[in-house]
Amino acid sequence: MQHSKRILVTGGAGFLGSFLCERLLAQGHEVICVDNFFTGSRWNVAHLLSNAGFEVIRHDVTFPFYVEVDEIYNLACPASPIHYQYDPVQTTKTSVHGAINMLGLAKRVKAKILQASTSEVYGNPNVHPQPETYWGSVNPIGPRSCYDEGKRCAETLFFDYWRQHSLRIKVARIFNTYGPRMRPDDGRVVSNFIVQALQNQPITVYGSGEQTRSFCYVDDLITGLIRLMGTSDDVTGPINLGNPAEFTMLELARLVLELTGSRSEIKFLALPVDDPQHRRPDISLAKTALDWTPQTPLREGLGSTIAYFDRLLASGQSSGHLAAE
Repeated sequence: MQHSKRILVTGGAGFLGSFLCERLLAQGHEVICVDNFFTGSRWNVAHLLSNAGFEVIRHDVTFPFYVEVDEIYNLACPASPIHYQYDPVQTTKTSVHGAINMLGLAKRVKAKILQASTSEVYGNPNVHPQPETYWGSVNPIGPRSCYDEGKRCAETLFFDYWRQHSLRIKVARIFNTYGPRMRPDDGRVVSNFIVQALQNQPITVYGSGEQTRSFCYVDDLITGLIRLMGTSDDVTGPINLGNPAEFTMLELARLVLELTGSRSEIKFLALPVDDPQHRRPDISLAKTALDWTPQTPLREGLGSTIAYFDRLLASGQSSGHLAAE
């Protein structure tokens, strides 16, 4: 039986954070969920409140936070373009000031700390698939740079704390993840397509639809995060966590139409600025260091996600009951 730990999850009421809290509690740990509820939702963790080992605290990580913990998962940051571009200055502060505050906390209490970074650190990549050794191709002054560069700076801070203070760090570069508890209004392609299809509205495909993404089901991603945190201290990352199966946006749209039985038509719109043309992780390092590969095929994961959105839309509660990454 593993030793019970006291674990802090920032962004714990978000899409990924709520599943992480759930899994850690199931493993017998105490969990402190911190969230400012900008994109997170209390509904995502409401079912956990009866657990004596679970605590929710409303707090913004851009301000210092004081608590005694053994481990920290730093997931706090809006992750969809609609939400992180709504207040780009605050997005950068969340990534940078949030990292500084959580690293400072980890240093004070001697906790191990994991940073939820992103595939967006690779920008619009010139290397495909993207290995961790690739430094990326990012526009530092574009509308997406608040998120892309904020996450890149957070990685810098993590490795500087590791070099300068011998802090035990873990950095995960998360590729497109989907599943129940995504927000229907987050603007990300999976939630967009599913909600549009369920309402028989036009499926909005940006550009030609030939741009590609790789989709990882949330359960697989959470397993990867926990395995990374549990590895020896010499495994710092960054480590790509994502599904290497690659799909065009048109392939995804047609699969969603098939699974929902929707009457929606596909509508093409202009491609957003700096939108990456390709996104696919090289997960060789995750396979060797974590013995991790995604287990959920896209068709199966979409089935669970569609069922969730179908229930949500039928209940009329789609405005505030989901959360972004």
